[in-house]
Amino acid sequence: MPDPNPPHWPLDHPPVATGRVGVLLVNLGTPDAPDTLSVKRYLKQFLSDRRVVEISPLVWQPILRGIILNTRPQKSAHAYGQVWTAEGSPLAAITKAQTRALDERLGGVAVVRHAMRYGKPAIAEQLDALVGEGCERVLIAPLYPHYSAATTASVLDDAARWILRTRRLPALRTLPAYHDDPGYITALHRDLSRQIGALEFVPELLMLSYHGMPERTLHLGDPYHCHCRKTSRLLGEAFAVSHPDLRLSTTFQSRFGRAKWLEPATDVTLMAEAKAGTRRVAIAAPGFSADCLETLEELAIRGREEFLGSGGSEFAALDCLNAGEVGMDLLEALVRRELAGWI
Repeated sequence: MPDPNPPHWPLDHPPVATGRVGVLLVNLGTPDAPDTLSVKRYLKQFLSDRRVVEISPLVWQPILRGIILNTRPQKSAHAYGQVWTAEGSPLAAITKAQTRALDERLGGVAVVRHAMRYGKPAIAEQLDALVGEGCERVLIAPLYPHYSAATTASVLDDAARWILRTRRLPALRTLPAYHDDPGYITALHRDLSRQIGALEFVPELLMLSYHGMPERTLHLGDPYHCHCRKTSRLLGEAFAVSHPDLRLSTTFQSRFGRAKWLEPATDVTLMAEAKAGTRRVAIAAPGFSADCLETLEELAIRGREEFLGSGGSEFAALDCLNAGEVGMDLLEALVRRELAGWI
């Protein structure tokens, strides 16, 4: 008679973990260290992304390799050195803290990891790890409130490359842009109001500075500019009630290259405001989920120098939401909403 309970085949099949849900938080990235070699390696990956620089590689790569990677890394390394901490890159340290905090808040219903689009840990590496831990359903959560092809789409490109070479795929979801989500606007308003209230001066102007993009991206259909403007409008409506004497403005920072970028530019506006008589300014960066080089060096250090050097008297760069309670309340709410039906 045949065995009524035959052994599973094959006998040497390794055990496979299954049945879990994963969350992958993704931010832009950072060099491994504030030195020229590390920054050069990071910039080479970042500036070789066709989503970031939409120029034919035949034209762009000789410029990148022959000029930019031989001049910019040393300057950028100096900037990173000004904000580097005992825990390393601020962006890396904060993203790790957000990951730990979200993992604790979810209470084991999902495995939470983080990745960087450029640098380490890589998206593919972390997706492999989640599958290895038994995650059959994974939420990929780019930590960009405002959609741009250069940010959100680039994350999805990298995930797609992982899909193409992976045999056993989990079900996948992605976190959409949340630029006008009521929870996001409320979190920003609450946290920025708290920080403004703790200042030793009363600002006349709250400048909302977003990372810039070439203007042509707007004309090509990228919604980024519109998303930023909507966030500013909604925040303005909230502050009109809580701080009726506070003026808000929207600017764009981090211009690069010779192309025309979204305007008005943050640095130009800071100097123009000071020269026009504005004396007390607070600046915030709603488009960044974690403080990084662009907020801690470009705004907090260079922005201060530009404003005070042009005649301003008081300047404060406000923190991003980071891993604070208000920011983590928002992140948890967004992730739980996208995991509905899975947990």
